[in-house]
Amino acid sequence: MMSRLQKGLIAGFAATFAVSLLEIPNLFLNWFDPFQSVIAALIGMPDALAVGWILHAVTGVLILGPLFAYLCPRLPTDTPETKGIVFAVGAWVVMMAGVFMVGDYRTFNAGSGFGTIAWLLVTHAVFGIVLGNVYARLVARDKRQTPHVIGGATAH
Repeated sequence: MMSRLQKGLIAGFAATFAVSLLEIPNLFLNWFDPFQSVIAALIGMPDALAVGWILHAVTGVLILGPLFAYLCPRLPTDTPETKGIVFAVGAWVVMMAGVFMVGDYRTFNAGSGFGTIAWLLVTHAVFGIVLGNVYARLVARDKRQTPHVIGGATAH
């Protein structure tokens, strides 16, 4: 039986991987500013795309995954996927507030400003769907494997 933290780490990894797969064509086709370059620009290293990838992975797996596992039972809505979307859009709002308050005003260039913001919202929604789905599957698997205890209850 896995703890919530472990389930959150696994779900965060799966969601980060899914969003990274969406981001790879964007890097080569240059539709919008890559998410990783936005992160790197936010910390003052706009040319260090590798730093952006590392921060993207660390944030998705080690911060957002476990945080979702903790908050999931407390989030509004009924399905795990919509809970994930609510959580991920909340993370997007926090990130956008950070970009606009702390980041450089040139973070979004004139050619792709709104498109990049919309792209980030869409990828966060996909992140939330995958995060919620994987987490719910892990919880359901643990519930199926938990032996029934007379007079007891499962932890989650």
